[in-house]
Amino acid sequence: MSSPNGSPHDYEDLPALLTLMTGDEKHDASATSTLDAIWVLYDRILRVAPDRLDDPDRDRFLLSKGHGPMAYYAVLAAKGFLAVDDLRGFGGFDSPLGYHPDRTLVPGVEISSGSLGHGMGLAVGTALGLRMTGRARCAVVVLVGDAELEEGSNAEAIQVAGRRNLGNLTAVVIDNASASAGWPGGIAARFAVEGWSTHDADGHDHDALERAFAAAPGDRPHVVVAHVESKES
Repeated sequence: MSSPNGSPHDYEDLPALLTLMTGDEKHDASATSTLDAIWVLYDRILRVAPDRLDDPDRDRFLLSKGHGPMAYYAVLAAKGFLAVDDLRGFGGFDSPLGYHPDRTLVPGVEISSGSLGHGMGLAVGTALGLRMTGRARCAVVVLVGDAELEEGSNAEAIQVAGRRNLGNLTAVVIDNASASAGWPGGIAARFAVEGWSTHDADGHDHDALERAFAAAPGDRPHVVVAHVESKES
């Protein structure tokens, strides 16, 4: 099946693509909770394509929540960055698709991730670098989990992004209620106090997610809190 924008596969193909990846280290909840947000980004928001992997004017997507990459791999395959057959080797010794994504092995992957708490800082640095080189119109989107957000490195990155008015930076927080300490006042409040614009959305509603991403004001960083079912549900 081909989507209207010429991609090899459409959203309806993703369940079948996910079933090609087997094994005991899939982190199913982490993968499925991110599937819709990643799909909307690649299908409707990001200016990326398999034929412009090294284009300096491309947008950048950074998966900080890299310990559950199955949804990411499925979307990359659906959009033509990966061969579908590569999914069958997921986690294998000689497969490029490891349990954590490796930017040197997987086309389209911007950072190697999986050790939690690194993506937000890398996104801030990337957004700053693009602005310093005259490419501030290139968007940088980083996806983190609500539990991962408890890592202290994120607090520093959120603060710096707000102070530097990084208008080309968007964070997506997947909220599956797995944070051990919780977020008094809500996750968005943590960003708002540092000067970010904020938008909450249903993490499975594609139109709502698109509106949330499109609401980025451009003169300061933006966060989309995508609410999904509890990890324990």
